[in-house]
Parts: sequence; structure tokens; C-alpha cells
Amino acid sequence: MNSKNLILVKNLFIIVFTAAITGCNGQANTPDMKAGMLASPAMTSSNLSSIEVRHYRTEVESFIDSAFGHRPFNGSVLVAKNGQVVYEKYSGFWDPRIRRDSISPSTPFHLASVSKTFTAMAIMKMQEEGKLRITDPVSKYFTDFPLKGVTIKTLLNHRSGIPNYVHYMERLGWDRKKQVTNKDVLDFIVAHYKNIQINQPDKRFSYSNTNYALLALIVEKISGLPFPEYMETSFFEPLGMHDTYVFTMSDSARFLHSYFSSGREYAFDYLDQVYGDKNVYSTVRDMLKWDQALYGGTFFKKETLDSAFSGYSFEKPGINNYGLGWRMFLLKSGKKFVYHNGWWHGNRTAFYRLPDDKVTIIAFSNNDFTKVYSSKKIADIFGNYFKNPEEEEASETVNTVKASAPEEGGGK
Repeated sequence: MNSKNLILVKNLFIIVFTAAITGCNGQANTPDMKAGMLASPAMTSSNLSSIEVRHYRTEVESFIDSAFGHRPFNGSVLVAKNGQVVYEKYSGFWDPRIRRDSISPSTPFHLASVSKTFTAMAIMKMQEEGKLRITDPVSKYFTDFPLKGVTIKTLLNHRSGIPNYVHYMERLGWDRKKQVTNKDVLDFIVAHYKNIQINQPDKRFSYSNTNYALLALIVEKISGLPFPEYMETSFFEPLGMHDTYVFTMSDSARFLHSYFSSGREYAFDYLDQVYGDKNVYSTVRDMLKWDQALYGGTFFKKETLDSAFSGYSFEKPGINNYGLGWRMFLLKSGKKFVYHNGWWHGNRTAFYRLPDDKVTIIAFSNNDFTKVYSSKKIADIFGNYFKNPEEEEASETVNTVKASAPEEGGGK
């Protein structure tokens, strides 16, 4: 190699190396001076200028500092515009009691009910592939299923009329010393449906974890694979979500535990093996990859996304609605705010998508930090979402702890 080519190669190496360590806004990935906290720069490039990135980062940082207050936050936050990260925060420790092993970009949190977004889109992908129709009755896949009129679609949009298994299995005799599986949820309905208060299908919206436990079983029935394996090979691996997985007992040595706000650890209980309604673990960076896969015509067909992000429950007036695996605010401005909250034990999660403005807001915590839900107000930095008093009030009925926790988490 002559000297001229050698110089070109060296210069190229310097450029690539510098970009890798500084990110797109020219700032290095350097730890915050506070223990257990890391502030990271943008990961990807977009059409945002450096001035825009700095503006958004400053605004979001100011909001987070104010909204999260002084209570210890053990978790992760990421905000992106056009797929480019403009703000990240990692705070706390794997075990906040002994303050060892800092939370980092590769720390997977239990998504709680945000897991439903994956279960729903797995079903929608199977419909794209011609393996099912969401109008199919559930009894087509489970011959002993006793409830007429319950379709895959009514499971997806929480209009099946089946109540939450968390609320009735123990009451009707389930032994808490025995772990519940998805198959147990189905078998229990078959055996006890006459004693379960089941409403007529497709009459009204009624949020229920049972719907998504059954949907995960349908995925297994059609694919012939365990749900965790299907999600890994069909979603997480193709999307490069290398820190994302569906929990099974084989993960019991590596999963991030959850804690009460007092610092006391939540014990593993008899409901913790059911998946589909919960039990996906992921990072904020992996969830940004998931967000980007939900824009038209790449990983999913446009008609699939349009169907998933449409409202199906209009019994009550207002902006609140539910699609196929997605909550949403249908704002008077014509914009959609597509999202899902989660709560299970001490895990509090928020995944907010502003498709009209190409904005993503993600906040996770595992120490019962309820302020993660307030991060939805970051939307107003990027557009007019909740500045209308009527819409702000309506959004609070879903996002406050009192309103959202019982239905998102089931009863913990």
C-alpha cells in the first residue's frame, strides 16, 4: 500500500472511531458525576440539526428534572425525534438496596402491559402471512373453548367480555402455591366459565389480561413454537433487539427484580409465569427499534398498521380509545397519541408514540416510580397535544396511578 492510500485509510479510521464514541451531536458518552446515572447522546442520524438536538435535549431534561422530582428514580428514559435520540437517562442500580451494578443502556426492564404491543403485532403478522384471520372465533383454535362469539379481534381490542384471570382464579379455588401458566388460564376458563362473570362479546371495552394470555396461546398453536421462541426468531432477532426477551424460568438468574418504593423487593409469585399480557423484558434503546419498525411498509404492511392503530370502542364520548394492542388518544386536532402503559409489581412502564410528529417517549422503572407516566407531557415539547384543557383532563383519567394501575397490572 502506498503512502497516499495509507493516509486515506488512517483518516477513515479516525472518522469512524470518532463518530462511534461521540454520537451524532458531537458529545462523548460520559458518565454523569452522580453514581449510578449515565447521560448518553444520540445514537442515530436524522435530518435534525445540531441546534434542534440541543434544543430538544434541553427542554426534555428540564421537564424530567421538574416532573420526576427528588424521589429516587431507578430506571431508564429515552426520547427520540425522527428516530434520532435527543435525550437519554439511566439512573440507579440493579439492586437499589446495595447500590451495585448501575442501570445502563443494556439493562432490560419488565415491560408489564407494554408487552401487549408485541403480542398483538405477532397476531397481526400472522394475519399478514395468511395463517389466521382476526375474525376467526377462538374456538377454531381451542376446540373446548366454551364462549361463543369471542373472536381473536375481541381479544385484541379488549371486547371479549372475559374478565381478568388475576381477579378470579384464586377466588374460584386456584392454589397460590402452584404457578399459573397460559395453558392453566385457558383450562380454568373451560372448567369454570359458568362461575366466571363473563359479559356478552363485543358490547363494550373491558381491559383484561386474560385476552392476551389467550392470544399468546394462539401464537403457539399456529407457529408450533413456544411463545418466547417465536418472538425471539420472528421479532427480536430480525429487529436487532438483542437485549429483549420473553421471561421463562430459565431466565430466573438474570432478570431485573422489582421493588416497592420503600426499597423492599417484590417476591416472585404464582402469577409471574404467564406471558403475552406481560413478561417481555426490554431496554429503551431496543424499544426505539420496535417503534421504528411500526412505521409503514417495512416490517408490517400499511394496512396492518392502520388496523392496529384504529379505535374500536366508542361507547363513551371522549379522546380515549383502544386499537389492536394499543391505547390511543384521538385528539380534536386530528392527531393520534398511540401508547401503552404498564404496571406489574414494582415495574412501571410508559411507551408513547407520536406518529404525526415522529416522536417516541419511553420511560421505565422497577422501584414503583409512578412519575414515569407523567413523561407523556413531553409530547407538548414537540407539538400541541395536551395544551387543550379538555384533552389534558381526559388523558389524566388514564395516566394517573389510581386509574391506570389496576387495569394495566391486574391487581398488584
